[in-house]
Amino acid sequence: MRIKILIELSEGACYVSKLARKLTIGRALLYLHLNKLEEAQLVRSDLKFSSDGKALKYYYVNPFNIVIDNERLIKLSSKNS
Repeated sequence: MRIKILIELSEGACYVSKLARKLTIGRALLYLHLNKLEEAQLVRSDLKFSSDGKALKYYYVNPFNIVIDNERLIKLSSKNS
């Protein structure tokens, strides 16, 4: 799911409700994933206001480059044990 989120945000910034509809998941679950992606500094957020004064939290993907190799996979699997 987090990869799908990164793919969507790579196409342009999006606010939470719209992103949840695109991904067909609930906003609560989406926030959980977005918080983890934000902690990993893969995405950032910004609060904007619509023309009717409604607050919208927009998310953007940060530029990144991740190398996945055998050593990294082993480290990741040991963290989840």
